Amino acid sequence: MNQSRVAYLINQYPMISHSFIRREINALERQGVDILRISLNGWDAPLMNEEDREERKLTHYASQGGAFPLLGAMLRMLVTRPGHFLSTLALTLSMARNSERSLPYHLAYLAEACRIVPWMESFGATHLHAHFGTNSAEIAMLANALGGPPYSFTLHGQNELLFGGFAEKSRRAAFVVAISSYGRSQMFRRIRHELWQKIKVVHCGLEASYLDSEPAPVPADMRVVCVGRLCEAKGQLLLIEAVQRLAQKGIRFELVLAGDGEMRADLEALIARYRLEGQVRITGWLSAAQVRDQILEARGMILPSFSEGLPVVIMEAMALRRPVLSTYVAGIPELVQPGKTGWLFPPGSLDDLVEAIEDLLSKSPEELQRMGDAAHLRVLERHSVDTEAAKLAKLFRESRREQAVVA
Repeated sequence: MNQSRVAYLINQYPMISHSFIRREINALERQGVDILRISLNGWDAPLMNEEDREERKLTHYASQGGAFPLLGAMLRMLVTRPGHFLSTLALTLSMARNSERSLPYHLAYLAEACRIVPWMESFGATHLHAHFGTNSAEIAMLANALGGPPYSFTLHGQNELLFGGFAEKSRRAAFVVAISSYGRSQMFRRIRHELWQKIKVVHCGLEASYLDSEPAPVPADMRVVCVGRLCEAKGQLLLIEAVQRLAQKGIRFELVLAGDGEMRADLEALIARYRLEGQVRITGWLSAAQVRDQILEARGMILPSFSEGLPVVIMEAMALRRPVLSTYVAGIPELVQPGKTGWLFPPGSLDDLVEAIEDLLSKSPEELQRMGDAAHLRVLERHSVDTEAAKLAKLFRESRREQAVVA
């Protein structure tokens, strides 16, 4: 008999940057947890991975069909559960008053909650887990208020704390997941001390295919890769400035920007301005296998982020035995050890970024291999997806037992 039947709620799923959620779901299913996948919206861009294309077939979409199904769901809830609906409407209005988002947004969240509650009841869900502390967490809370199962949510970054209503969402939740100790500390700042025990640390995890991969020699080529969405928070513009600074010193290497995003045009313009087309290459969106190849073909992986949680790509690079260059931001220093598994530098510091890249380029493949081996052991200890999913499964079971006691 399955231990739990859990509904998973994500704002957009599946999408390229959410492969860590797919891995978590698959690991939970290997442990006997049945998962109902619910997404508020789809992902319009092409899906590079076959696994994501299969996930799309398994996912229910709350926004599918437009406004009429959502309005119908609200009307049915009002007719069949007027008490629950009216109290949840009052909660919705309260959330809107304390939010930067206007009331229509929160009424839309209520409509989506009304739509997913029957899906969860048909599935027999004993728990609802949302990823991200934004609108998906609010919808989980509203669904619970409508009579749905207990809920929890995973918060990935500090920006989610600014969405509004975190304290109320945490107070009503069975538990809240932080992906790092740093993330947990930031949650502690936002809630009362007596609720601290609700915050649990569960790391994002990697599949055995990464953790058990055969070592690949560090290439002699002077190539560095940066993997991530091309956006302000990832710091790629500063990285181009660093390439220019090093070129002026006569130090040439290839930088691969693996990804795509809203800042691509700005990056291309800066690359052209500095005449770095022969040194900097932007790949566009890549499949998981292509990302893996890009990491293995580089001497190291660099992510000069200004704002982060704990990027999965750092774990992937370390699992593939490549040292990492990144910033003293959020949970990154909990994983990357300066001088042992990579380099850390202050966010926004061009001088320190240039120095770190120069040091990486100066090291022999053998030195980098030793750092890569240490990085592999570090991530193996902390980020096995099956180990971390087991922690979640235990929390789901405990929530189910507590629900049974209350009933």
